Amino acid sequence: MDFLDLGVRHMVWGLALCFALAIVWWISTYNRFVLLRNLVKESWSQVEVELHRRHDLIPNLVDTVKGYAAHEKAVLESVSQARQNALAPGAAPEEQARREAGLSRVLKNLLAIAEAYPELKSSSSFLSLQEELANTEDRIAATRRFYNANVRSLNTRIEMFPSSLVAATSNFATMPLFELPDIGMSEAPKLSFSTEKSSS
Repeated sequence: MDFLDLGVRHMVWGLALCFALAIVWWISTYNRFVLLRNLVKESWSQVEVELHRRHDLIPNLVDTVKGYAAHEKAVLESVSQARQNALAPGAAPEEQARREAGLSRVLKNLLAIAEAYPELKSSSSFLSLQEELANTEDRIAATRRFYNANVRSLNTRIEMFPSSLVAATSNFATMPLFELPDIGMSEAPKLSFSTEKSSS
């Protein structure tokens, strides 16, 4: 009888220990999800800061081009319209990516105008704005990589078993990546800002 009681007590203690470990694991996994979700939000805020920096440069760039090529009205208006679309609040990363891709396309057209206007191409204010835009594009690329890395970490944990059990019961959902189509925008400013071009 004593051996039976001892065996039962050991079984109860073993079950209690397993239950306690499961609770600790669940809490730890939940907290990890919270941490990853907050990292994603923080890194998205950094992306938005760099996008706003880019948006703030555009009016000065448009005004500078307008001073030398005022009759390029269609291009100038398309840039202003694309900027307004990109500035619209509340866009999710997928929608913001579409807006930014549209803005990049018309910005390439704006920068291409300089090739037809030697005075514009050699203007110090235009060259300065181009260089600032190129630096901003680099910052956007860096913050986008950081955001996407955090999203991948969160999404992987959400999809993997057994942490997927905690995600499902706690309403943690996968987050979208911020992917910009490769339309050559990242290279275009660097080519335009080279010392060879600016000295020609």
